[in-house]
Amino acid sequence: MASVTIRVDEEVKKGAESLFGRLGISMSAAVNVFFRQAIKEQAIPFQVKAFDGYDEYFNEHNQKALEESIAQFKAGNVVVKTMAELEAMENE
Repeated sequence: MASVTIRVDEEVKKGAESLFGRLGISMSAAVNVFFRQAIKEQAIPFQVKAFDGYDEYFNEHNQKALEESIAQFKAGNVVVKTMAELEAMENE
């Protein structure tokens, strides 16, 4: 068996050890699970993305609604309202 040395922030290490302890596996076993899953999927086995503060807004439901709105706009299915009309609708 080969050996791997990694550097991890102390708080991350403590949190991981606590979690893996509750799961009944060692840090080494957890890293092996990660490596095996990455090899199997030929990818990092979870989504890695930058947090931009808008994650909740850009969920699957909202993305679908946006795509539908764009398709309607491209098809010419638009409604034109003045700001006064929009404000009146808001107060109804």
